[in-house]
Amino acid sequence: MTANALADLHLRCFGTHPRPWSAAEIEDLLDSRLNFLISRPAGFLIGRTVVDEAELLTVAVSPDARRQGIARALLAEFRETSRQRGAVEAFLEVASDNAAAQALYLADGWREVGTRRNYYASGLDAILMRRVL
Repeated sequence: MTANALADLHLRCFGTHPRPWSAAEIEDLLDSRLNFLISRPAGFLIGRTVVDEAELLTVAVSPDARRQGIARALLAEFRETSRQRGAVEAFLEVASDNAAAQALYLADGWREVGTRRNYYASGLDAILMRRVL
């Protein structure tokens, strides 16, 4: 997928909440050797590894392709890629009002470890989650 296609999918998945990423922002992220892209025709994930920690930066699955196992497959590949890069644990932030994503992460073995108050520009909190890899 091109950066433009990734940005378009991100917009379709998130609308303006939280703010979708532009193609330029995605290109900048992917220019770093710390970051990696996992993509499928209907979804993608961007992750980062630094030393022994991984961070799930975003995961997006086309609204018309949800509940088909795509996000679970992306998360499984994220874990494997992160382990291959030396990570032993992973973190993510998820919007406090995104119950579907929270349920996906909990089912995948992530656990809530904190809250980042007013994390998003809208003032919405983020739930910080951790997973042993």
